[in-house]
Amino acid sequence: MRSLAIPLVLVAACAHPRSELPNVAPNVQTSFSHAVSTPQLHHHDYVHPLASVIGAVILGDKVFVAPGASVRGDEGQPIYIGDDANVQDGVVVHALETEEDGHVIEQNLVHVNGESFAVWIGPMVSLAHQSQVHGPALVGAHTFVGMQALVFRAEVGENCVLEPRALVMGVKIPAGRYVSAGQVVRTQAEADALPKIDENYPFAHLNDGVLHVNTQLAEGYEHASLVQ
Repeated sequence: MRSLAIPLVLVAACAHPRSELPNVAPNVQTSFSHAVSTPQLHHHDYVHPLASVIGAVILGDKVFVAPGASVRGDEGQPIYIGDDANVQDGVVVHALETEEDGHVIEQNLVHVNGESFAVWIGPMVSLAHQSQVHGPALVGAHTFVGMQALVFRAEVGENCVLEPRALVMGVKIPAGRYVSAGQVVRTQAEADALPKIDENYPFAHLNDGVLHVNTQLAEGYEHASLVQ
């Protein structure tokens, strides 16, 4: 049986491990995680001192991780968060174990471009305050995951909006759809019936503004930390 490893293509694209930050730390070795991995960050990423990024985590360029956020690649591995994404206050990104005694647990993985992940979050994704993405899970590019929303054992397509407290579990959300505030989506029929985003939808361009703010925060706070 094969064992999991951080995809080599993604590692090569990242600048360096960030073991010099006390809140960016390697995982510990366990029966479900033989490899000890240090998070891979770009120079333009910013992880607030009150956030934590642990283990097999790969952050793209200009990722902002806000106070109180937790991104833990110490059980399900690896976790990938793409360029220009933001992980806001109190967000949790975690996953079910993807390996046990050297054997891969396939049902706890998602697959992107031939690579396996516990969680894959695309570029320009916003994870708003206190939301949770728990693997196995995939969130497509330019999607907004609203405050206190939950994605678990699910795949959310590109350009979607999950309004606050939406719950998506065990389904695949087609691209360009929205889930209303507080709505629970647990069957594929419910997922396929979700309304499409058009110009009449009041939050059609919500993520544009969120990205505008958070990419600048990543750059600004990182620059400030370097000149202190």
